[in-house]
Amino acid sequence: MRLFRRHSATLVLLSSAVVLSLAAGCATTDASDSAPARPATTPLPSANPALSGTITIGAVLPLTGANATVGKDQQRGIELAVAKINAGSGVLGRKLAVVVEDSQGQTTATIDAARKLVAVSRVPLVIGEYASGNTIPMQQFLQQSSVVGINVGSSSIELRGTGAMQFSTIGLDDKAGEFSANALYDKGFRKVAMLAPNNAYGSGIARSVADAFTGKGGQVVASELYTEGQPNYRQELARLANADPDVYVVTTYGRDGATINAEMFELAMTSKPVFDIYLSQDVPDSDAKAVEGRIGMDVTSSVGGSEYAAYYRRTYGEGFMTSFSGFAYDAVFLAALAIEKAGAPDAGKVAAAIPEVAVSYQGVTGALAVGPDGQRLAQPYTLGTVRAGRIDFS
Repeated sequence: MRLFRRHSATLVLLSSAVVLSLAAGCATTDASDSAPARPATTPLPSANPALSGTITIGAVLPLTGANATVGKDQQRGIELAVAKINAGSGVLGRKLAVVVEDSQGQTTATIDAARKLVAVSRVPLVIGEYASGNTIPMQQFLQQSSVVGINVGSSSIELRGTGAMQFSTIGLDDKAGEFSANALYDKGFRKVAMLAPNNAYGSGIARSVADAFTGKGGQVVASELYTEGQPNYRQELARLANADPDVYVVTTYGRDGATINAEMFELAMTSKPVFDIYLSQDVPDSDAKAVEGRIGMDVTSSVGGSEYAAYYRRTYGEGFMTSFSGFAYDAVFLAALAIEKAGAPDAGKVAAAIPEVAVSYQGVTGALAVGPDGQRLAQPYTLGTVRAGRIDFS
């Protein structure tokens, strides 16, 4: 089947009550006379006119709230994938459409959005969310509703237990923790102080890093789990500083990360090395001077060539906002392949088809094969440094 040829297409995104029609393939931005000129972009052309009818799936993303930067980047990955699919042979000879609902970065809103997709849009499959504390209950709800879920940004190991119809295109914390611990030890650090959010993701990644790092002979001299949404985090940071580590190991979300990074800079904690777990999650919303010189790890949005990165840049006039768009892109392709193999957008048949098509699908983020628990078997990671306000992964 010619599912992946050409990069032209039509994407219809329905976000909450707002309908964004890209039938003309235009990526538009608001501008004023005083706004700086944006680089030229290449519009997404119309879908293959031979396609007839529409197959609809859903997505729940944090388009507003603390993680809106990541949510927007995930949405772009969905747009690019749907555009490419519809430019070719579509899915079962029909156009693919994605109904995107805003999770607002909140658990209740996430479940409400998923419920709307299931009950109103009647989708067989839902992509999302981003934060593990939202994705886990959403996948549990989808499982109870006999709907397929594909996680594109969460990494808590608790996702292994959300159900047989639930999958991930991103590796979980045990893999991220081992990679981070190895990187820290290889850089010569022997005493670490860790800060992570007090949620399913934060507690899991802190435990995974600690287990792997101490297993290599290192020492965790302090570990703090912070409550999200606080006006400041100086007490937690003071306890880390008093532990006198070789390096601070930090993982945060969006706006909380901006506050924490600013306070670490103000408290002169950045005179010591700071290692971020998921750099593009921690630093994009921060003041550049507060994160200059940061080192850390991240998932890889584009593996095995620059075609996806070039496609993204042509469309939006800039490079990746975060490292997470590629996982949403791959999830759309995985869904399309599974529906094609199933012969219909039937949730049960699609769930059975995903492991079969994933084993041979080489995504933009790498090989997508999943294990019996629906989780990705291999996850590429990379190391980066913040230079002049940008994350350099070279």
